[in-house]
Amino acid sequence: MSMRVGGLASGMDIDSLVSQLMAAERKPLEKMEQDQSLLEWKRDGYREIYQKMDEFDKLIFDMKMSPTYKSKAVSSTNEGAITGTASTSAQNGSYNIQVDSLASSAINIGDKLADDVDPDAAFNYNGSQISIFTYDESLGEMTESEIDVTTDDSLNDILKKITDEDNNVKAFFDSTSRRVIMETTRTGDYNSTTEFSGNEIGFETGTGSFFDNIGLGLEGESGGTNATFRYNNSDVVMESKTNSYNLNGITLDFKNTGSASLTVDNNVDAAYDKIKGFVDKYNEIVEAINGSQQEKKNYDYKPLTSEQKEEMSEEEIELWEEKAKSGILRGETALTSGLYSMRNDWYSKVETGGNITSLTQVGINTSANYLDGGKLEINEKELKDALREDPEGVMKLFSNSTEDKEDPSRGLVNRLEDSLDRAMAGIENKAGKSTSTLENYSLGKRLKELSTRMYDFEQRMMQVENRYWKQFSQMEQAISRMNQQSAQLMGQFGGGMM
Repeated sequence: MSMRVGGLASGMDIDSLVSQLMAAERKPLEKMEQDQSLLEWKRDGYREIYQKMDEFDKLIFDMKMSPTYKSKAVSSTNEGAITGTASTSAQNGSYNIQVDSLASSAINIGDKLADDVDPDAAFNYNGSQISIFTYDESLGEMTESEIDVTTDDSLNDILKKITDEDNNVKAFFDSTSRRVIMETTRTGDYNSTTEFSGNEIGFETGTGSFFDNIGLGLEGESGGTNATFRYNNSDVVMESKTNSYNLNGITLDFKNTGSASLTVDNNVDAAYDKIKGFVDKYNEIVEAINGSQQEKKNYDYKPLTSEQKEEMSEEEIELWEEKAKSGILRGETALTSGLYSMRNDWYSKVETGGNITSLTQVGINTSANYLDGGKLEINEKELKDALREDPEGVMKLFSNSTEDKEDPSRGLVNRLEDSLDRAMAGIENKAGKSTSTLENYSLGKRLKELSTRMYDFEQRMMQVENRYWKQFSQMEQAISRMNQQSAQLMGQFGGGMM
């Protein structure tokens, strides 16, 4: 860098002069900064619409599933005793259930331990192992699990080891009652043998055994029972090891003893909500794309430079940029062609093999308001009637995955997915995703190229600025020499006159 001399000889404001000259030199850089802002705004605008498409795409999976259209609702006249859920295979109708007893887990509570027994101190059990027996349904017998213990283990340590073992048993010490409680982690009567007196939890007893030391005996176990109920006023008692039972596609959940009438019907409200949510999300895309095409371009509002922003308030900057961004995506075919394709999908006819073949037959139509730009409207009554009377037909209208994408029986959702995938791929190619590098999309490549040009330009500006300073410094030095020479001459002339 050349030495900078700031107007001492000439009396000129060199700093100001260089700044003015560089401001003129930097005009092309301002244009590049504005172009950079426009490219970034366009990219971000694309990505906002891409995000809405991605949210719409996530809803498509549910819209392909049979339960979306054919789900069942179960109502109970006594939810305190019995509730239920139903699969799509469950038959509509009423079912009377009488619950006589609930399933229970087996529990064994030991004797009260002495006050001097510290559950966190070494228990001093002489054995090295404790055996727990529970029933294994796959083997059809009581099976043993061995728990290793040491003399350093406390009572709580040993009980935790029993609980951690994969044996359907948990054990703990209750500090209030000072008793050990051991119980099964599952309800039901599993042990149909006479082993361990038919208990669900078996263990070794006898003087000196671990369970003898904590006051637990086989005779102390209670529970371990099955739920019992009767179906449709039958005298036949049915059993379940849990408080749940699957009956012909209906899952019964027993809460208490008592009777209830369960009614199974098409879950029209749930199906309606799914379809409405799907349509609403599509309408968001319509609104976003149409809005981007209807915005007016304000050619008088260019992106602000850094220097301009420094002279404005935050509110002024926001209002300015709102006008500058207006119309940034106008005329972008990657958006308009994608929307056009999806609109055609909605309005196309589907050969379902039944009476329902078009969207209008289930109460979904295009808004009559032209300002809505092709949004869809739902007639709630008509759609719910269709779901109630012909859920299979509604499902085939929306969802029918076929290998042949030109198959006329292909569902609306499947067609929409094809168009959506193409539209999203087009946007990705244009604007990438948040995880994309600049090299992976066209706007990014332009941004990278522009960034390189701006960097090179900045380097040239440094050289230009140095050249200006060098020239002014040389001028200052020349003026300084002339002043010195002038002073010498004046001194000589002055000396001669004396």
